Amino acid sequence: MTRLILASQSPARTKLLSNAGIAHKVLVSDVDEDAVQARYGVTDPHDTALLLARAKAEAVASLPEAEGALVIGCDSVFEFDGEAHGKPYTPEVAKERMLRMSGSMGVLHTGHWLVDCRDTDSNDDGGPGSGATLGSVCSAEVHFMDMSEAEIDSYIATGEPLQCAGSFTIDGYGGAFIRKVDGDPHTVVGLSISTLRGLLGQAAVDVTDLWTGGAVDPAEVRAE
Repeated sequence: MTRLILASQSPARTKLLSNAGIAHKVLVSDVDEDAVQARYGVTDPHDTALLLARAKAEAVASLPEAEGALVIGCDSVFEFDGEAHGKPYTPEVAKERMLRMSGSMGVLHTGHWLVDCRDTDSNDDGGPGSGATLGSVCSAEVHFMDMSEAEIDSYIATGEPLQCAGSFTIDGYGGAFIRKVDGDPHTVVGLSISTLRGLLGQAAVDVTDLWTGGAVDPAEVRAE
C-alpha cells in the first residue's frame, strides 16, 4: 500500500487530510525557517512559501522512516501590501497587522512539495516509485470584514492568531472576520487537497489509492 507522510505538525493540515479520507502519518523535522530564507535570500511571498515547503519535505524525506513513502511538505505565507507575513508570535505584532488588515484584502500563498521516497523498482510499499520531487503553490485572496479594536484584542487573547501565517485562521475564531475567499478555501487552512491530488498524479499515484479512512494514528505522530 502507498504510504503518505505529512511533514507538518499543523493540526489543521492533518484534519484536512483526515476529512478528505486520506490516510497519512505525521513526521516533523525541525527546519529553521529564518535560516532557510536567509540562505536563499527569497523575499517574494509566493516563492518563500514554496521554498519552505520544499525544505520541510526534503528534511523529512531524509529520515529512515520515510523510506518507501511519499512525503508532502507545506508552508503558508500571507501577502499584504506587498509584504510577506508569517506567524506573528507576539500579541503586539498580531494586533498591528490585524488593524491594517481590517476591511482590506490579502493573498494567502500555500506552498506544497512532494518527494517520492519509494524505490524506483517494484516493491512492497506500493511502488515502483517515480523518483519525483516537485512542487506547486496555491494562492487565494482573503477579504476581511471591518474589525473593531476590541474584537481584535479579544481574538488575540484566544492565542489562536499567534501561530498562524498572517495572524488569522478561517477554520477557527478568525472565520468570523473573513468576508469571502476567492480561490481554494483549503489553501487558507494550509493544504490544498486538489493541489495535492495534482502532485500525486505527477508521481503516478491516484489520490483514491489513499482513501482508506483518512484517520491518523496519534501513536504515529513523531517530532524530529
